Amino acid sequence: MTDLAQAPSQTHAGSTNPTELGVARAAALFERVDPASAASHLELVLTQDARSAPGWILMARIRLSLGQAEHALVAATRAIELVPEDPRPMASASRALTLLGRHEEAVTMAYRAVIAEPKNPLWHDRVAWALLAADRQLGDAEQAARTSIGLDPHEAHYYFTHGVTLDALGHTDQARQAFLTSLRLEPENPVAQHRLAVLNGEATRAPEKKRRGFRLFGKRGADQSNDILP
Repeated sequence: MTDLAQAPSQTHAGSTNPTELGVARAAALFERVDPASAASHLELVLTQDARSAPGWILMARIRLSLGQAEHALVAATRAIELVPEDPRPMASASRALTLLGRHEEAVTMAYRAVIAEPKNPLWHDRVAWALLAADRQLGDAEQAARTSIGLDPHEAHYYFTHGVTLDALGHTDQARQAFLTSLRLEPENPVAQHRLAVLNGEATRAPEKKRRGFRLFGKRGADQSNDILP
C-alpha cells in the first residue's frame, strides 16, 4: 500500500544513481524537519533530472509543508504527468487546490486518488477534507471519513476527521464520541483536545493552529502540513 508518509523513492544500498541519491538526501532533510534545505537541495536534483517522478512527488510535499500551495501544485502536476497511475501526487494536488480555494478541482483530484488506490485510507481522508473545505456534500465527507476508519481503525487522525464531519452535520453527540476515540489513541493532541472542549462548551470555536514541532497526528502526512488536512 502506498502511503503519503513514505519517502517517495527507496534508494537501494550502494546505489550510485545521482538522482536517487539526491532525492534520498532531500527526503532525509525533510524528515529532519528542515523543509527549506530539502527544497533547495531537491531543486538542484530536478534541474539535472526533470523526469524524476519521485523527486517531483517529494517536492510537492515539501512545498505544502512550506505553505507554498502554487509551487506544490506545479510539482504535483509534473509528477502526475510522469506517473499518472500514482495516487500520491493526486492527493498532494488536491491539498494544494484546497489551499488555493479551487474546491471543485480539489474534490475531483481527491476522488482520482481514491480510484487509483481505493484501499488506502489516506485518500478517503483527503476526500473528506476536500469536501469539508468546499462546504458541500457533507454526508459524503462523513462517509469518506468512516471508510478511512474501516481501513485503518487504529489511526487517531481518522477518528478526528470523522468527528469534524459529524460536527459539521450537527451530530454533536456522535462527534464528541469520535473525538474521545481519537484522544484515546493519541491523548496529547492539542487540536483534538480543543475540538472536544468546544463541543463540551469549555472553549470557544476558533481556527486551530498546529503547535510548532507537533505533528497533528501520529501518521506523517500533506497534510503535512499535515499532508492530509485542509
